[in-house]
Amino acid sequence: MPSDIEISRAAALRPIQQIADRAGIPAAAIEPYGHYKAKIDITRIDAAPTTGKLILVTAISPTPAGEGKTTTSVGLADALGRVGQRTVLCLREPSLGPCFGTKGGATGGGHAQVVPMEDINLHFTGDFHAITSAHNLLAAMIDNHIHWGNALDIDLRRIVWRRALDMNDRALRDIAQSLGGIANGFPRESGFDITVASEVMAILCLADGFADLEARLSRIVIGYTRDKRPVTARDLKADGAMAVLLAQAIKPNLVQTLEGTPAIIHGGPFANIAHGCNSVIATRTALALADYVVTEAGFGADLGAEKFFDIKCRQAGLSPAAVVIVATVRSLKMNGGVARPALGGEDVDAVRRGGVNLVRHIENVRQFGVPAVVAINRFHTDTEAELAAIADLAQAHGSQAVVCTHWSDGGAGAEDLARQVIALTDAPSQFAPLYDDTLPLFDKINTVATRIYRAEAAVADPHVHTLLARWEAAGYGHLPVCIAKTQYSFSTDPAALGAPVRHIVPVREVRLAAGAGFVVAICGEIMTMPGLPRVPAAEAIRINANGTIEGLF
Repeated sequence: MPSDIEISRAAALRPIQQIADRAGIPAAAIEPYGHYKAKIDITRIDAAPTTGKLILVTAISPTPAGEGKTTTSVGLADALGRVGQRTVLCLREPSLGPCFGTKGGATGGGHAQVVPMEDINLHFTGDFHAITSAHNLLAAMIDNHIHWGNALDIDLRRIVWRRALDMNDRALRDIAQSLGGIANGFPRESGFDITVASEVMAILCLADGFADLEARLSRIVIGYTRDKRPVTARDLKADGAMAVLLAQAIKPNLVQTLEGTPAIIHGGPFANIAHGCNSVIATRTALALADYVVTEAGFGADLGAEKFFDIKCRQAGLSPAAVVIVATVRSLKMNGGVARPALGGEDVDAVRRGGVNLVRHIENVRQFGVPAVVAINRFHTDTEAELAAIADLAQAHGSQAVVCTHWSDGGAGAEDLARQVIALTDAPSQFAPLYDDTLPLFDKINTVATRIYRAEAAVADPHVHTLLARWEAAGYGHLPVCIAKTQYSFSTDPAALGAPVRHIVPVREVRLAAGAGFVVAICGEIMTMPGLPRVPAAEAIRINANGTIEGLF
Protein backbone atom coordinates (compact mmCIF):
# COMPACT_ATOMS: atom_id res chain seq x y z
CA MET A 1 0.00 0.00 0.00
CA PRO A 2 1.29 3.55 -0.72
CA SER A 3 2.61 5.62 2.19
CA ASP A 4 0.47 8.24 3.91
CA ILE A 5 2.16 11.08 2.09
CA GLU A 6 1.80 9.31 -1.27
CA ILE A 7 -1.92 8.82 -0.64
CA SER A 8 -2.22 12.46 0.42
CA ARG A 9 -0.47 13.76 -2.69
CA ALA A 10 -2.52 11.57 -5.01
CA ALA A 11 -5.79 12.99 -3.68
CA ALA A 12 -7.84 15.39 -5.77
CA LEU A 13 -8.41 18.23 -3.31
CA ARG A 14 -11.49 20.40 -3.67
CA PRO A 15 -11.16 24.20 -3.66
CA ILE A 16 -11.67 25.46 -0.12
CA GLN A 17 -14.82 27.41 -1.05
CA GLN A 18 -16.48 24.12 -2.05
CA ILE A 19 -15.66 22.73 1.40
CA ALA A 20 -17.07 25.88 2.99
CA ASP A 21 -20.25 25.52 0.94
CA ARG A 22 -20.60 21.90 2.06
CA ALA A 23 -20.28 23.03 5.69
CA GLY A 24 -22.75 25.88 5.24
CA ILE A 25 -20.15 28.62 5.79
CA PRO A 26 -20.88 31.78 3.75
CA ALA A 27 -18.26 33.01 1.31
CA ALA A 28 -17.91 36.28 3.25
CA ALA A 29 -16.63 34.32 6.28
CA ILE A 30 -13.84 32.55 4.39
CA GLU A 31 -10.32 34.02 4.29
CA PRO A 32 -8.33 31.73 1.95
CA TYR A 33 -4.73 30.77 2.67
CA GLY A 34 -3.95 29.44 -0.80
CA HIS A 35 -6.35 27.10 -2.58
CA TYR A 36 -7.00 24.43 0.05
CA LYS A 37 -7.04 26.03 3.48
CA ALA A 38 -8.71 29.07 4.98
CA LYS A 39 -9.41 31.00 8.14
CA ILE A 40 -13.04 31.31 9.26
CA ASP A 41 -14.23 34.73 10.39
CA ILE A 42 -16.87 33.59 12.85
CA THR A 43 -18.23 37.15 13.18
CA ARG A 44 -19.55 36.78 9.62
CA ILE A 45 -21.49 33.60 10.37
CA ASP A 46 -25.08 34.14 11.48
CA ALA A 47 -25.50 33.16 15.12
CA ALA A 48 -27.27 29.82 15.34
CA PRO A 49 -28.07 27.47 18.22
CA THR A 50 -25.52 24.71 18.68
CA THR A 51 -27.85 21.83 17.85
CA GLY A 52 -25.25 19.32 16.64
CA LYS A 53 -24.25 16.26 18.65
CA LEU A 54 -20.70 16.25 19.96
CA ILE A 55 -18.72 13.00 19.68
CA LEU A 56 -15.38 12.68 21.47
CA VAL A 57 -12.74 10.29 20.14
CA THR A 58 -10.27 9.17 22.80
CA ALA A 59 -8.17 6.03 23.28
CA ILE A 60 -6.54 3.47 25.51
CA SER A 61 -3.14 4.39 26.97
CA PRO A 62 -0.70 4.99 24.11
CA THR A 63 2.11 2.61 23.23
CA PRO A 64 4.75 2.58 20.47
CA ALA A 65 2.51 0.09 18.65
CA GLY A 66 0.07 2.89 17.82
CA GLU A 67 -3.64 3.50 18.43
CA GLY A 68 -4.84 5.98 15.81
CA LYS A 69 -7.15 8.58 17.40
CA THR A 70 -6.79 11.09 14.59
CA THR A 71 -7.10 8.41 11.91
CA THR A 72 -10.26 7.10 13.59
CA SER A 73 -11.66 10.62 14.02
CA VAL A 74 -11.24 11.24 10.29
CA GLY A 75 -12.65 7.84 9.34
CA LEU A 76 -15.67 8.31 11.62
CA ALA A 77 -16.41 11.79 10.27
CA ASP A 78 -16.24 10.51 6.69
CA ALA A 79 -18.41 7.52 7.62
CA LEU A 80 -21.08 9.68 9.27
CA GLY A 81 -21.25 11.66 6.04
CA ARG A 82 -21.58 8.46 4.04
CA VAL A 83 -24.60 7.35 6.09
CA GLY A 84 -26.36 10.65 5.52
CA GLN A 85 -25.37 12.90 8.43
CA ARG A 86 -24.13 16.48 8.06
CA THR A 87 -20.75 16.19 9.77
CA VAL A 88 -17.86 18.48 10.64
CA LEU A 89 -14.55 17.22 11.99
CA CYS A 90 -12.78 19.26 14.72
CA LEU A 91 -9.12 18.41 15.31
CA ARG A 92 -6.10 19.89 17.06
CA GLU A 93 -3.18 21.44 15.20
CA PRO A 94 0.07 19.44 15.12
CA SER A 95 3.09 20.77 16.98
CA LEU A 96 6.45 20.96 15.23
CA GLY A 97 8.02 19.28 18.26
CA PRO A 98 6.64 15.76 17.69
CA CYS A 99 6.60 16.18 13.89
CA PHE A 100 10.38 16.52 13.96
CA GLY A 101 10.76 14.32 17.04
CA THR A 102 8.86 11.03 17.00
CA LYS A 103 5.65 11.25 14.97
CA GLY A 104 6.86 12.75 11.71
CA GLY A 105 3.29 14.01 11.20
CA ALA A 106 -0.12 14.14 12.87
CA THR A 107 -2.85 14.35 10.22
CA GLY A 108 -4.21 10.80 10.31
CA GLY A 109 -3.08 7.93 8.12
CA GLY A 110 -3.81 5.80 5.09
CA HIS A 111 -7.14 6.72 3.51
CA ALA A 112 -8.31 8.59 6.64
CA GLN A 113 -6.35 11.85 6.52
CA VAL A 114 -6.87 15.59 6.61
CA VAL A 115 -5.20 17.54 3.81
CA PRO A 116 -3.10 19.37 2.68
CA MET A 117 -0.92 17.13 4.84
CA GLU A 118 2.43 18.94 4.57
CA ASP A 119 0.90 22.37 5.23
CA ILE A 120 -1.02 21.21 8.31
CA ASN A 121 2.01 19.40 9.76
CA LEU A 122 4.41 22.28 9.26
CA HIS A 123 3.58 25.99 9.55
CA PHE A 124 -0.12 25.71 8.56
CA THR A 125 -1.63 29.22 8.96
CA GLY A 126 0.92 30.41 11.51
CA ASP A 127 -1.20 30.00 14.66
CA PHE A 128 1.56 28.41 16.75
CA HIS A 129 4.04 31.08 15.70
CA ALA A 130 1.59 33.78 16.78
CA ILE A 131 1.06 32.07 20.14
CA THR A 132 4.82 31.74 20.63
CA SER A 133 5.31 35.41 19.79
CA ALA A 134 2.56 36.58 22.14
CA HIS A 135 3.96 34.43 24.95
CA ASN A 136 7.50 35.71 24.47
CA LEU A 137 6.38 39.33 24.11
CA LEU A 138 5.06 39.11 27.66
CA ALA A 139 8.36 37.59 28.82
CA ALA A 140 10.29 40.41 27.16
CA MET A 141 8.06 43.05 28.72
CA ILE A 142 8.62 41.55 32.18
CA ASP A 143 12.38 41.83 31.87
CA ASN A 144 12.15 45.26 30.26
CA HIS A 145 9.97 46.53 33.11
CA ILE A 146 12.52 45.32 35.66
CA HIS A 147 15.42 46.81 33.67
CA TRP A 148 13.82 50.27 33.66
CA GLY A 149 13.27 50.53 37.39
CA ASN A 150 10.72 47.85 38.34
CA ALA A 151 7.90 50.22 39.31
CA LEU A 152 5.66 47.24 40.13
CA ASP A 153 8.21 45.94 42.64
CA ILE A 154 8.32 42.49 41.00
CA ASP A 155 10.33 40.02 43.06
CA LEU A 156 12.89 38.44 40.70
CA ARG A 157 12.77 35.26 42.78
CA ARG A 158 9.03 34.92 42.20
CA ILE A 159 8.70 35.41 38.43
CA VAL A 160 6.77 32.38 37.15
CA TRP A 161 6.43 33.30 33.45
CA ARG A 162 8.91 31.34 31.36
CA ARG A 163 9.54 31.52 27.63
CA ALA A 164 8.12 29.23 24.92
CA LEU A 165 9.27 27.52 21.74
CA ASP A 166 7.41 25.10 19.45
CA MET A 167 10.21 22.58 19.29
CA ASN A 168 11.48 19.78 21.51
CA ASP A 169 14.67 21.18 23.05
CA ARG A 170 15.70 19.73 26.42
CA ALA A 171 18.67 22.13 26.67
CA LEU A 172 16.21 24.99 27.25
CA ARG A 173 14.30 23.45 30.15
CA ASP A 174 16.32 25.40 32.70
CA ILE A 175 18.45 28.39 31.75
CA ALA A 176 20.38 31.32 33.21
CA GLN A 177 19.27 34.48 31.42
CA SER A 178 20.27 38.15 31.16
CA LEU A 179 23.98 37.41 31.41
CA GLY A 180 26.66 39.70 29.97
CA GLY A 181 26.48 42.83 32.07
CA ILE A 182 24.08 45.48 33.30
CA ALA A 183 22.93 46.44 29.80
CA ASN A 184 21.31 43.02 29.49
CA GLY A 185 19.24 43.20 32.67
CA PHE A 186 19.38 41.33 35.95
CA PRO A 187 20.60 37.71 35.74
CA ARG A 188 18.17 35.09 36.97
CA GLU A 189 17.18 31.49 36.42
CA SER A 190 14.31 30.69 34.09
CA GLY A 191 13.46 28.22 31.32
CA PHE A 192 11.37 27.35 28.28
CA ASP A 193 8.18 25.33 27.83
CA ILE A 194 7.02 23.94 24.51
CA THR A 195 4.42 26.25 22.97
CA VAL A 196 1.56 23.79 23.38
CA ALA A 197 2.09 23.96 27.18
CA SER A 198 1.88 27.76 27.14
CA GLU A 199 -0.99 29.35 29.01
CA VAL A 200 -1.47 31.51 25.91
CA MET A 201 -2.27 28.34 23.94
CA ALA A 202 -4.85 27.31 26.54
CA ILE A 203 -6.35 30.80 26.54
CA LEU A 204 -6.75 30.76 22.77
CA CYS A 205 -8.36 27.30 22.98
CA LEU A 206 -10.80 28.19 25.78
CA ALA A 207 -11.76 31.77 24.83
CA ASP A 208 -15.22 32.22 23.32
CA GLY A 209 -14.27 35.26 21.24
CA PHE A 210 -11.79 38.10 20.87
CA ALA A 211 -13.04 40.11 23.86
CA ASP A 212 -12.80 37.05 26.09
CA LEU A 213 -9.34 36.32 24.67
CA GLU A 214 -8.06 39.75 25.67
CA ALA A 215 -9.72 39.54 29.09
CA ARG A 216 -8.10 36.18 29.76
CA LEU A 217 -4.69 37.44 28.63
CA SER A 218 -5.01 40.33 31.06
CA ARG A 219 -5.52 37.89 33.96
CA ILE A 220 -2.27 35.96 33.40
CA VAL A 221 -0.22 36.00 36.61
CA ILE A 222 3.45 36.47 35.68
CA GLY A 223 4.89 36.60 39.19
CA TYR A 224 4.64 38.23 42.57
CA THR A 225 5.84 41.34 44.34
CA ARG A 226 8.16 41.25 47.35
CA ASP A 227 5.09 41.24 49.59
CA LYS A 228 3.62 38.33 47.54
CA ARG A 229 0.92 40.21 45.66
CA PRO A 230 0.24 38.79 42.16
CA VAL A 231 1.40 40.76 39.13
CA THR A 232 -0.62 40.31 35.93
CA ALA A 233 -0.17 40.92 32.21
CA ARG A 234 -2.63 43.80 32.63
CA ASP A 235 -0.33 45.40 35.22
CA LEU A 236 2.45 45.33 32.63
CA LYS A 237 0.09 46.72 29.93
CA ALA A 238 1.00 43.72 27.76
CA ASP A 239 -2.47 42.25 27.19
CA GLY A 240 -3.48 44.51 24.31
CA ALA A 241 -0.37 43.88 22.25
CA MET A 242 -0.57 40.14 22.95
CA ALA A 243 -4.16 40.12 21.71
CA VAL A 244 -3.11 41.93 18.54
CA LEU A 245 -0.58 39.18 17.81
CA LEU A 246 -3.39 36.63 18.19
CA ALA A 247 -6.02 38.48 16.13
CA GLN A 248 -5.66 36.07 13.18
CA ALA A 249 -4.73 33.00 15.22
CA ILE A 250 -8.06 33.03 17.08
CA LYS A 251 -9.89 32.39 13.80
CA PRO A 252 -10.39 28.64 13.23
CA ASN A 253 -8.81 26.94 10.22
CA LEU A 254 -10.87 25.12 7.58
CA VAL A 255 -9.44 22.22 5.56
CA GLN A 256 -10.84 18.89 4.32
CA THR A 257 -10.48 15.14 4.62
CA LEU A 258 -9.49 13.00 1.66
CA GLU A 259 -13.23 12.43 1.10
CA GLY A 260 -14.10 16.12 1.26
CA THR A 261 -15.57 16.26 4.77
CA PRO A 262 -15.14 19.77 6.25
CA ALA A 263 -12.46 19.77 8.95
CA ILE A 264 -11.88 22.65 11.37
CA ILE A 265 -8.38 22.37 12.84
CA HIS A 266 -7.60 24.79 15.63
CA GLY A 267 -5.73 24.67 18.91
CA GLY A 268 -3.09 22.62 20.59
CA PRO A 269 -2.28 19.00 21.36
CA PHE A 270 -0.33 17.43 24.29
CA ALA A 271 -2.87 16.31 26.89
CA ASN A 272 0.00 15.02 29.01
CA ILE A 273 1.28 18.54 29.80
CA ALA A 274 -1.62 20.73 28.64
CA HIS A 275 -5.39 20.39 28.42
CA GLY A 276 -4.97 18.89 24.95
CA CYS A 277 -8.22 19.90 23.24
CA ASN A 278 -9.06 21.90 20.14
CA SER A 279 -10.59 25.33 20.56
CA VAL A 280 -14.00 26.10 22.00
CA ILE A 281 -14.58 28.49 19.09
CA ALA A 282 -13.97 25.70 16.56
CA THR A 283 -16.22 23.25 18.39
CA ARG A 284 -19.09 25.70 18.83
CA THR A 285 -18.84 26.81 15.20
CA ALA A 286 -19.02 23.19 14.06
CA LEU A 287 -21.95 22.40 16.36
CA ALA A 288 -23.93 25.26 14.78
CA LEU A 289 -23.24 23.91 11.29
CA ALA A 290 -23.57 20.13 11.56
CA ASP A 291 -25.71 17.27 12.84
CA TYR A 292 -22.60 15.56 14.21
CA VAL A 293 -19.27 17.00 15.28
CA VAL A 294 -16.37 14.59 15.73
CA THR A 295 -13.53 15.86 17.89
CA GLU A 296 -10.54 14.33 19.69
CA ALA A 297 -8.56 14.78 22.88
CA GLY A 298 -4.94 13.86 23.40
CA PHE A 299 -3.42 10.56 24.52
CA GLY A 300 -5.49 8.11 26.61
CA ALA A 301 -8.88 8.81 28.15
CA ASP A 302 -7.26 9.28 31.58
CA LEU A 303 -5.62 12.45 30.25
CA GLY A 304 -7.30 13.95 27.18
CA ALA A 305 -10.86 12.83 27.86
CA GLU A 306 -10.72 13.78 31.55
CA LYS A 307 -9.52 17.29 30.66
CA PHE A 308 -12.02 17.56 27.83
CA PHE A 309 -14.81 16.81 30.31
CA ASP A 310 -13.53 18.61 33.41
CA ILE A 311 -11.98 21.69 31.78
CA LYS A 312 -13.27 22.31 28.24
CA CYS A 313 -16.86 21.09 28.64
CA ARG A 314 -17.13 22.67 32.11
CA GLN A 315 -15.94 26.08 30.92
CA ALA A 316 -17.78 26.08 27.59
CA GLY A 317 -21.03 24.50 28.76
CA LEU A 318 -20.70 21.62 26.28
CA SER A 319 -22.46 18.30 26.74
CA PRO A 320 -20.90 15.45 24.74
CA ALA A 321 -23.34 12.88 23.35
CA ALA A 322 -21.02 9.88 23.03
CA VAL A 323 -17.41 8.77 23.30
CA VAL A 324 -15.38 6.53 20.99
CA ILE A 325 -12.49 4.72 22.70
CA VAL A 326 -9.88 3.65 20.13
CA ALA A 327 -8.03 0.40 20.78
CA THR A 328 -5.74 -1.81 18.76
CA VAL A 329 -4.81 -5.45 19.14
CA ARG A 330 -1.16 -4.48 19.01
CA SER A 331 -1.37 -1.95 21.85
CA LEU A 332 -3.32 -4.30 24.08
CA LYS A 333 -0.74 -7.01 23.46
CA MET A 334 2.00 -4.58 24.52
CA ASN A 335 0.00 -3.82 27.66
CA GLY A 336 -0.18 -7.57 28.12
CA GLY A 337 3.61 -7.92 28.11
CA VAL A 338 4.43 -8.66 24.45
CA ALA A 339 7.59 -7.00 23.11
CA ARG A 340 7.19 -4.84 20.04
CA PRO A 341 9.09 -7.18 17.64
CA ALA A 342 6.72 -10.02 18.53
CA LEU A 343 3.45 -8.15 18.00
CA GLY A 344 2.77 -9.76 14.62
CA GLY A 345 2.11 -13.22 16.07
CA GLU A 346 -1.28 -14.25 17.42
CA ASP A 347 -1.51 -14.05 21.21
CA VAL A 348 -5.08 -14.00 22.48
CA ASP A 349 -4.01 -14.39 26.11
CA ALA A 350 -1.87 -11.23 25.84
CA VAL A 351 -4.84 -9.35 24.41
CA ARG A 352 -6.90 -10.43 27.42
CA ARG A 353 -4.12 -9.52 29.86
CA GLY A 354 -3.64 -6.10 28.27
CA GLY A 355 -7.39 -5.67 28.02
CA VAL A 356 -7.45 -4.45 31.62
CA ASN A 357 -6.24 -1.13 30.21
CA LEU A 358 -9.24 -0.89 27.89
CA VAL A 359 -11.62 -1.90 30.67
CA ARG A 360 -10.24 0.85 32.93
CA HIS A 361 -10.85 3.47 30.24
CA ILE A 362 -14.42 2.22 29.65
CA GLU A 363 -15.11 2.45 33.39
CA ASN A 364 -13.60 5.93 33.57
CA VAL A 365 -15.68 7.32 30.72
CA ARG A 366 -18.80 5.88 32.36
CA GLN A 367 -18.07 7.99 35.46
CA PHE A 368 -18.89 11.09 33.40
CA GLY A 369 -22.29 9.75 32.36
CA VAL A 370 -21.46 9.53 28.64
CA PRO A 371 -22.05 6.32 26.64
CA ALA A 372 -19.00 4.81 24.95
CA VAL A 373 -18.26 2.50 22.03
CA VAL A 374 -14.90 0.83 21.39
CA ALA A 375 -13.42 1.31 17.91
CA ILE A 376 -10.92 -1.44 17.07
CA ASN A 377 -8.52 0.16 14.60
CA ARG A 378 -7.63 -2.98 12.66
CA PHE A 379 -4.12 -3.87 11.53
CA HIS A 380 -3.49 -6.51 8.84
CA THR A 381 -1.76 -8.77 11.39
CA ASP A 382 -4.82 -8.93 13.68
CA THR A 383 -6.53 -12.32 13.87
CA GLU A 384 -10.23 -13.02 14.28
CA ALA A 385 -9.60 -14.61 17.67
CA GLU A 386 -7.78 -11.50 18.92
CA LEU A 387 -10.54 -9.21 17.65
CA ALA A 388 -13.15 -11.40 19.29
CA ALA A 389 -11.28 -11.21 22.61
CA ILE A 390 -11.55 -7.39 22.56
CA ALA A 391 -15.22 -7.54 21.65
CA ASP A 392 -15.87 -9.92 24.56
CA LEU A 393 -14.04 -7.64 26.99
CA ALA A 394 -15.99 -4.59 25.88
CA GLN A 395 -19.35 -6.36 26.03
CA ALA A 396 -18.61 -7.75 29.48
CA HIS A 397 -18.15 -4.17 30.70
CA GLY A 398 -21.23 -2.61 29.15
CA SER A 399 -19.87 -1.45 25.82
CA GLN A 400 -19.76 -2.64 22.21
CA ALA A 401 -16.64 -3.03 20.09
CA VAL A 402 -16.70 -2.32 16.36
CA VAL A 403 -13.92 -3.42 14.01
CA CYS A 404 -12.89 -0.55 11.72
CA THR A 405 -10.80 -0.54 8.53
CA HIS A 406 -10.81 3.17 7.78
CA TRP A 407 -7.00 3.23 7.38
CA SER A 408 -7.26 1.04 4.29
CA ASP A 409 -10.85 1.73 3.22
CA GLY A 410 -11.53 5.33 4.28
CA GLY A 411 -15.01 6.22 5.50
CA ALA A 412 -16.46 2.97 4.12
CA GLY A 413 -14.40 1.09 6.69
CA ALA A 414 -16.02 2.96 9.61
CA GLU A 415 -19.69 2.89 8.62
CA ASP A 416 -20.55 0.29 11.27
CA LEU A 417 -18.91 2.55 13.86
CA ALA A 418 -20.91 5.52 12.57
CA ARG A 419 -24.19 3.61 12.94
CA GLN A 420 -23.29 2.57 16.48
CA VAL A 421 -22.44 6.19 17.38
CA ILE A 422 -25.78 7.37 16.00
CA ALA A 423 -27.57 4.73 18.06
CA LEU A 424 -25.73 5.80 21.22
CA THR A 425 -26.81 9.41 20.77
CA ASP A 426 -30.53 8.67 20.64
CA ALA A 427 -30.83 9.06 24.43
CA PRO A 428 -30.21 12.47 26.07
CA SER A 429 -26.72 12.94 27.49
CA GLN A 430 -26.30 12.43 31.24
CA PHE A 431 -22.91 14.17 31.23
CA ALA A 432 -21.52 15.64 34.44
CA PRO A 433 -17.93 16.61 35.38
CA LEU A 434 -16.02 14.40 37.81
CA TYR A 435 -15.88 16.92 40.69
CA ASP A 436 -17.67 20.03 41.88
CA ASP A 437 -16.25 23.54 41.52
CA THR A 438 -16.43 24.06 45.28
CA LEU A 439 -14.05 21.21 46.13
CA PRO A 440 -10.65 22.45 47.43
CA LEU A 441 -7.89 22.43 44.82
CA PHE A 442 -5.84 19.59 46.26
CA ASP A 443 -8.99 17.54 46.75
CA LYS A 444 -9.69 17.97 43.02
CA ILE A 445 -6.20 16.66 42.24
CA ASN A 446 -6.74 13.77 44.61
CA THR A 447 -10.14 13.00 43.08
CA VAL A 448 -8.63 12.59 39.62
CA ALA A 449 -5.73 10.56 41.04
CA THR A 450 -7.95 8.14 42.95
CA ARG A 451 -11.00 7.85 40.68
CA ILE A 452 -9.34 8.04 37.24
CA TYR A 453 -5.78 6.79 37.88
CA ARG A 454 -6.91 4.42 40.71
CA ALA A 455 -4.09 5.70 42.91
CA GLU A 456 -3.95 5.26 46.66
CA ALA A 457 -3.55 9.03 46.91
CA ALA A 458 -1.91 12.13 45.52
CA VAL A 459 0.85 13.50 47.73
CA ALA A 460 2.71 16.80 47.74
CA ASP A 461 5.30 18.67 49.76
CA PRO A 462 4.14 21.43 52.14
CA HIS A 463 5.13 24.21 49.73
CA VAL A 464 2.60 22.87 47.19
CA HIS A 465 -0.18 22.90 49.79
CA THR A 466 0.85 26.41 50.83
CA LEU A 467 0.59 27.69 47.26
CA LEU A 468 -2.80 26.06 46.73
CA ALA A 469 -4.11 27.55 49.97
CA ARG A 470 -2.83 30.99 48.96
CA TRP A 471 -4.58 30.72 45.57
CA GLU A 472 -7.81 29.62 47.21
CA ALA A 473 -7.65 32.63 49.52
CA ALA A 474 -7.11 34.86 46.45
CA GLY A 475 -10.30 33.57 44.81
CA TYR A 476 -8.97 30.84 42.54
CA GLY A 477 -10.30 27.86 44.49
CA HIS A 478 -13.19 27.28 42.06
CA LEU A 479 -10.86 26.49 39.16
CA PRO A 480 -10.55 22.96 37.72
CA VAL A 481 -7.20 21.18 37.71
CA CYS A 482 -5.06 20.15 34.74
CA ILE A 483 -2.78 17.27 35.70
CA ALA A 484 0.50 16.85 33.83
CA LYS A 485 1.88 13.32 33.98
CA THR A 486 3.25 10.58 31.75
CA GLN A 487 0.86 9.49 29.03
CA TYR A 488 2.05 5.88 29.02
CA SER A 489 0.54 4.73 32.30
CA PHE A 490 -2.30 5.40 34.71
CA SER A 491 0.50 5.93 37.24
CA THR A 492 3.41 8.37 37.05
CA ASP A 493 5.74 5.49 36.10
CA PRO A 494 5.76 5.15 32.29
CA ALA A 495 6.82 1.51 32.57
CA ALA A 496 3.74 0.51 34.63
CA LEU A 497 1.50 -0.70 31.81
CA GLY A 498 -1.91 -2.31 32.03
CA ALA A 499 -4.07 -0.95 34.86
CA PRO A 500 -1.98 -0.35 37.99
CA VAL A 501 -3.78 0.33 41.28
CA ARG A 502 -2.99 1.73 44.74
CA HIS A 503 0.06 3.64 43.51
CA ILE A 504 1.05 7.12 44.69
CA VAL A 505 0.79 10.24 42.50
CA PRO A 506 3.53 12.66 43.59
CA VAL A 507 2.72 16.30 42.81
CA ARG A 508 6.07 18.05 42.53
CA GLU A 509 4.91 21.46 41.32
CA VAL A 510 1.72 23.49 40.79
CA ARG A 511 1.23 26.42 38.43
CA LEU A 512 -1.62 28.93 38.41
CA ALA A 513 -3.06 29.54 34.92
CA ALA A 514 -5.47 32.29 35.94
CA GLY A 515 -6.15 33.44 32.39
CA ALA A 516 -6.82 29.96 31.06
CA GLY A 517 -8.87 29.22 34.14
CA PHE A 518 -7.24 26.16 35.68
CA VAL A 519 -4.45 25.06 38.00
CA VAL A 520 -1.70 22.82 36.60
CA ALA A 521 -0.37 20.00 38.80
CA ILE A 522 2.92 18.59 37.52
CA CYS A 523 3.35 14.99 38.65
CA GLY A 524 6.21 12.54 38.60
CA GLU A 525 9.05 13.22 36.17
CA ILE A 526 7.04 14.76 33.33
CA MET A 527 8.64 17.78 31.62
CA THR A 528 6.85 20.73 30.04
CA MET A 529 9.66 20.98 27.49
CA PRO A 530 10.13 17.56 25.82
CA GLY A 531 13.39 16.35 24.33
CA LEU A 532 14.11 14.76 20.97
CA PRO A 533 14.51 10.96 20.79
CA ARG A 534 17.80 9.22 20.02
CA VAL A 535 16.90 9.17 16.32
CA PRO A 536 14.57 12.13 15.67
CA ALA A 537 12.22 12.11 12.70
CA ALA A 538 13.96 15.31 11.58
CA GLU A 539 16.90 13.21 10.34
CA ALA A 540 14.71 11.78 7.55
CA ILE A 541 12.79 14.93 6.60
CA ARG A 542 14.09 16.73 3.50
CA ILE A 543 13.16 18.25 0.15
CA ASN A 544 14.07 15.99 -2.78
CA ALA A 545 15.35 16.92 -6.23
CA ASN A 546 11.76 17.43 -7.44
CA GLY A 547 11.12 20.01 -4.73
CA THR A 548 8.74 17.82 -2.72
CA ILE A 549 8.98 17.07 0.99
CA GLU A 550 10.05 13.60 2.10
CA GLY A 551 10.00 12.07 5.58
CA LEU A 552 6.64 13.30 6.88
CA PHE A 553 4.34 10.39 7.67
